Amino acid sequence: MHWKISKEFEFCYGHRVWSQTLNTEFSLDACLKCRHLHGHQGKILIYLEANELKDGMVTDFKHLNWFKQFIDDVLDHKFVLDINDPLFSTLLPDVNKNELIKFDENYYLVNLTKFKDDEIHIKELYEGYVIVDFVPTSENLSAWFLKIVQKKMDKINIKVSHVEFLETPKSKSTFYA
Repeated sequence: MHWKISKEFEFCYGHRVWSQTLNTEFSLDACLKCRHLHGHQGKILIYLEANELKDGMVTDFKHLNWFKQFIDDVLDHKFVLDINDPLFSTLLPDVNKNELIKFDENYYLVNLTKFKDDEIHIKELYEGYVIVDFVPTSENLSAWFLKIVQKKMDKINIKVSHVEFLETPKSKSTFYA
């Protein structure tokens, strides 16, 4: 026997796919809109699986509440920026990449102590970024989310089978473990 459960999470975010290229035979035009700064209402579906049930469940859905908090605290209403984006220094002037604060979930934040005496709108600018080491496409974000969730679920021996990430209601990527 085999069981699978899923839980859904939503958040607003912005990004820029600086690496976008198009084949006009399929795209019908050469407009590289994803290279622009833009935003989405993202939806993440986390799928957990088990061959045996414990207490009648794969696991309690509440065991994913920490992920909801991570999304709310770290990503909601933030701009996800690739550290290798050619516009990094334009978007984040006065930020030294070597001074970023790295987190276990493989992202960085700007060290705001440098801006402690600046006006509030300057601090808000810099705190609005979550910096990653990949182009923040739907595909890369789904892989990143799976790695974050699996690392935590390993502590209770739960397998993440896959993650679906929708950057729009009609555009979805899936990453399988």
